[in-house]
Amino acid sequence: MSEKMGLIGRKIGMTRVFWEDGTALGCTAIALGPNVVTTLRTQDKDGYSAIALGLGEKPSRLVNRPEAGQAKKIGRETVPRVIREVRLNAADAAKFEVGKEIKVTDVFKQGDVVDVTGTSKGKGYQGVMKRHRMSGFKASHGVHEFYRHGGSLGCRLTPGRVFKGKRMTGHMGMDRKTIANLVVVRVLEAENVVLIKGAIPGPANGLVMVRGSAKDVKRYIVRGEVKEQESKNPMKASKKGAPSKK
Repeated sequence: MSEKMGLIGRKIGMTRVFWEDGTALGCTAIALGPNVVTTLRTQDKDGYSAIALGLGEKPSRLVNRPEAGQAKKIGRETVPRVIREVRLNAADAAKFEVGKEIKVTDVFKQGDVVDVTGTSKGKGYQGVMKRHRMSGFKASHGVHEFYRHGGSLGCRLTPGRVFKGKRMTGHMGMDRKTIANLVVVRVLEAENVVLIKGAIPGPANGLVMVRGSAKDVKRYIVRGEVKEQESKNPMKASKKGAPSKK
């Protein structure tokens, strides 16, 4: 599986795209940069090939001397607020130059299939009904103050403890989530904004990473719908044409 190029962005919020026939498609607006190439990682020096991207500007009161020196070294007056690495093949990483900006149109276009990674919303300490979708106890005769409890947790005398991974109450949200195979519906070049079909994890203004699809899914948009092209895999074709078992 080849590594795909990506950009750092911030989630703006959700909107709708209207098609000519009047149908609407729910989309998420993401501001992607522009990103700045801060470092190039090479196989000989670092043991892997990648590029480091920077987004935004860090306040001067928070910039330390090493960060200021690194920015001056690459010809930048400001220090990026967020820095993330994107692993690429050596040939693809060599195409980028340190200190140059990468705009959204340099990476994505309408109809591309992407994977979006972000941090889900934090919901604090929650019970088993909200956190694990448990049904709880019936509110009938004999049930007393245990309507939203998780029930028995023990394992008898042996092993006499609660197994790790038991679904219980605890902190909910703030997890790293990746939504795969989303389609780029619109690319707004002037604003460096992309409209992506569907929802993505995280709150408004949350950091996200948008990369090309890792599964090489080919899709296109027709009349406000996203449809998958015919697969060239002979195994899938044989299963599709196989007679049904009755």
